[in-house]
Amino acid sequence: MFHLSCCSNLKEVSSSIGQLNALQKLDLRSCSNLKQLPSCIGQLHALEELDLSSCSHLKELPSSIGQLNALQKFKLSRCSELKELPSFIGQFNALQQLDLNGCLELKELPSFLGQLNALQKLDLNGCFELKELPSFIGQLNAIQELDLKRCSKLKELPSSIGQLNALQVFHLSCCSELK
Repeated sequence: MFHLSCCSNLKEVSSSIGQLNALQKLDLRSCSNLKQLPSCIGQLHALEELDLSSCSHLKELPSSIGQLNALQKFKLSRCSELKELPSFIGQFNALQQLDLNGCLELKELPSFLGQLNALQKLDLNGCFELKELPSFIGQLNAIQELDLKRCSKLKELPSSIGQLNALQVFHLSCCSELK
């Protein structure tokens, strides 16, 4: 476990982090001035949890993150500059939790999210710009919890949502445009 949380003056992570071969959890939460991650982060093959919550200046992620095959929890909540999700997220076969809570600029969910067969929890709470849920949402067979609270521009739910047979918790409050 490597905690660098709340290091508000941290602007970059040293590339030497790529040498931590056994690292399972990297917590960079609330490193509000962090602008980028080193590409060597993809060398952390044992990494199971990556927390980038409240890294408010982080605009994009290095493609090497797609090499994190053991990743189970990916937290991007309150990454307010993040406008789109990189396609490599669809390669996370072990991913169980994806937290996008408060990603204010996120306008749509890319289709590759439908490939996340192990995904159990998807948190989209406070994604104010999200206008629709794509039909692929019904392909997320393992999903147990779906949080759509405060998705104020969400207009309707796709019929495929009825295919979520494992769904146990569904938050849908404060979606003022929902019909």
